[in-house]
Amino acid sequence: MKTLRLILGDQLNANHTWLQQPDPEVTYFMCEMRQETDYAVHHVQKVLAFFVAMRRFADQLTQQGHQITYYRLDDPLNRQDLIQNIEQLIESGPYEAFGYQQPDEYRLDVQLKEWCARQSITIEQEDTQHFLTTRTDWSTHFKDKKTYTMEFFYRAMRKKTGYLMTPTGQPEGGIWNFDGENRKSWNGNPAIPEGPVFQPEIEQILSMIKDHGVKTMGHPPQLGRFLWATSRSEALLLLDHFVTHLLPNFGRYQDAMHPEEPLLFHSRLSFCLNTKMISPQEVVEAAIQAWKNEPQRVELAQVEGFVRQIIGWREYVRGFYWAHMPGYSDLNYFDHQNPLPDFYWTAKTQMACVQSSLQHTLDNAYAHHIERLMVTGNLALLLGVAPKAIESWYLGVYIDALEWVEMPNTLGMSQFVDGGKLATKPYISSANYLHKMGKSCSGCRYNPKERLGPDACPFNALYWRFLAVHRPLLGQKERMRMMYALWDKIPQDEQQLLIERGEAIIEQPDLY
Repeated sequence: MKTLRLILGDQLNANHTWLQQPDPEVTYFMCEMRQETDYAVHHVQKVLAFFVAMRRFADQLTQQGHQITYYRLDDPLNRQDLIQNIEQLIESGPYEAFGYQQPDEYRLDVQLKEWCARQSITIEQEDTQHFLTTRTDWSTHFKDKKTYTMEFFYRAMRKKTGYLMTPTGQPEGGIWNFDGENRKSWNGNPAIPEGPVFQPEIEQILSMIKDHGVKTMGHPPQLGRFLWATSRSEALLLLDHFVTHLLPNFGRYQDAMHPEEPLLFHSRLSFCLNTKMISPQEVVEAAIQAWKNEPQRVELAQVEGFVRQIIGWREYVRGFYWAHMPGYSDLNYFDHQNPLPDFYWTAKTQMACVQSSLQHTLDNAYAHHIERLMVTGNLALLLGVAPKAIESWYLGVYIDALEWVEMPNTLGMSQFVDGGKLATKPYISSANYLHKMGKSCSGCRYNPKERLGPDACPFNALYWRFLAVHRPLLGQKERMRMMYALWDKIPQDEQQLLIERGEAIIEQPDLY
């Protein structure tokens, strides 16, 4: 039976059972489309990385003997729409069956399901064979529970996989979570080893997306210095560099920020993982093996922090996404409606921590999780930015942002749109946390220790104003009580001045 099988741009799994043997009756279809470049304004490096990775994957399959139909963005046959392209191919085939792997984004899942329901040909649906859980495992785990706690989900995943578990079923080291040891700032020591950089051929793709009017943001990569792996072999190079050179210090500095070091000890594996060039099992097992081989050099706490991100949080947010779509994207707990300030696209702001985080983002299509959560996300929440505005920006600007992982992290954890389903409290902070975890304050025109006055850090007034305004929604939440106890100790006249200054910043954020 002649079959057409679709492979999406984030389904570059060379180890999928589909691909173990070439079949002369099967043709694989991949395509670059305006449908995908235009649903959000993407960082130019994100578009480049996806197109390069897709082309390399298609070339690899061709070399292995698979039949490939690949539409580049400028292919005259390309209708720039997924369904129109599929229909055109099936009509010209003719094909008797159509197969696809489950998309990880809700919009694509609906698009394909609705089209398949109308077809008379045989439809084959397959799992992507990447994640450690199914779409529905999260819902099953939390069935009949009133609250969701990632920590218990993470423990269940440890037991299920056996990762970092003793033969008696106990966690290695006697505790499940070493997060308390992983909150140190970085002062320049230990040194950060140089990692591999790549040199894909991008000039033709840059010209193509420009000629076709694809709107992008951010900066192209420096010549000969592309940070992102776009093939499985490059992904394995990054993994080897991480476990050999970065993992020994990953955990303790994973929350640190530094204006001159956008990567610190982070792995750069998120794009490889989210496009499925490399599997979560591979990266977790490589990290655990490094600890087993050299426990004096690679401490358990460093490895546990990494494992928790991969089998805990990553799997957790994916399940949360599928359990709460499609309505989740419309939630707005605080009824925030403000626009995103212009400096999110330019990095032109006097707030040094914001400037450096945005500069990292625009230069590299990347900022690590604390810069995203506690700087750009924190600020957007304190400014009352409409959730969809900041969510659309995050979805487009980051190299690893696919909706299934980006939306829960942005809307649930960063912007608290659900009132506490994903996170038990809003992730907000004054300048104190930013000063503690980063090194930007020393070069900033604002003073992190001042609450009022022209030199006071804007985060301070915004933070206290946020607490005051949203007390009816937050005042009774257990994890917010200490914050409100501190607010109540501030004299009333100063409280009013803080609220007024916060309102002034919200009115004209681009002045700060």
